[in-house]
Amino acid sequence: MATLLIVHHTPSPHLQTMFEAVVSGATDPEITGVDVVRRPALSATAADVLAADAFLLGTPANLGYMSGALKHFFDTVYYPCLDATRGRPFAYYLHGNQGIEGAEKAIATVTTGLGWEQSAQPVVVLGEPGKDDLAACWELGATMAAHLMP
Repeated sequence: MATLLIVHHTPSPHLQTMFEAVVSGATDPEITGVDVVRRPALSATAADVLAADAFLLGTPANLGYMSGALKHFFDTVYYPCLDATRGRPFAYYLHGNQGIEGAEKAIATVTTGLGWEQSAQPVVVLGEPGKDDLAACWELGATMAAHLMP
């Protein structure tokens, strides 16, 4: 069975709503043969990454950068997973109120270094997520999981 690993830092109600929409899409009953594993960024390990076939990342933009929790995740898994996970697909969702460009650039830099392949456009939400934003989060989760179906 293929595994989609969702690594997230969800410190706010807005991010919680986005995370729930992503998980709902990824676990849609029409998607079969895919195990969806959810890990908070501060708990995710190199073993989680090595066991996954694709990655979905979620973070706030804090002071124009990805959250410290997601940065910690990358710091923890980077070298142990560097060669073994090259070419694996990933996508991400991001929430901020302003200045999200630095967070996007940081995620792109680290994932490029890891050799991960971005397989879906990110969902970036400024302010309170609306109905369309949550639908995009659901679609992101469903798309990433569906790509792993046998």
